[in-house]
Amino acid sequence: MELALVVLPNGRDIALTEVHLTSTYGGLLEGYPMRRLNDMIMGGLAQRAARVLPGAPVHVVDPPRTRESDLNVGSLPFGPVESLPAVIVMRWFSSGPVDDGKDPVLHRSRLVIVWLQDHVALPSPEGAPAGLTVVDWERWAEDFEI
Repeated sequence: MELALVVLPNGRDIALTEVHLTSTYGGLLEGYPMRRLNDMIMGGLAQRAARVLPGAPVHVVDPPRTRESDLNVGSLPFGPVESLPAVIVMRWFSSGPVDDGKDPVLHRSRLVIVWLQDHVALPSPEGAPAGLTVVDWERWAEDFEI
């Protein structure tokens, strides 16, 4: 059973079958969000997703970064404040085979897509996050036999 169904701009239906949500800055005990921290978070997401949802290729969508005013940069030891969206989302999707020569009854394709968003809502066909709708499924997904 799917949790949600999303239609990509190319017409491909992808079914959401598993979701893992994490707070982007949940382990930040002191300090503040900055570019270096955000680069470390983003740099480890693919490996983290492969551990949480093993068995499928992983694609990480580059998130928007919000940078606050540079007015207080001199007083901030690590540079200006730069924030990522609040929630890291790891989602397992499946669809028909990528290879048109494979039988759609016996083969499916799969992909774990990781992106960041400001809320915990599931995607819907009408309101899928922008990063999800631009994923090149045929490039990133892999076929497997059922």
